[in-house]
Amino acid sequence: MARIVVDVMLRKEIHDPQGEAIASAAHRLGFGQVLGVRQGKRFEVELSGPADEAALARVAELAGELLANQVIEEFTLHES
Repeated sequence: MARIVVDVMLRKEIHDPQGEAIASAAHRLGFGQVLGVRQGKRFEVELSGPADEAALARVAELAGELLANQVIEEFTLHES
């Protein structure tokens, strides 16, 4: 069994109001060194077989079709 982590983040050019709200709250809590926050999603996909190149390609296809809105988000994959 293998586990692939898919991290989905808003593209850098997309405004992130939730990240801004978190950064503002961090400042109010005394974490003045926080310059900015970008909010994202993490998915852990468990596979029945090994995480070979074919499996990674299929998970990337899944991420592109279901897990991420590729108009405003981008994703990365890595083994867990």
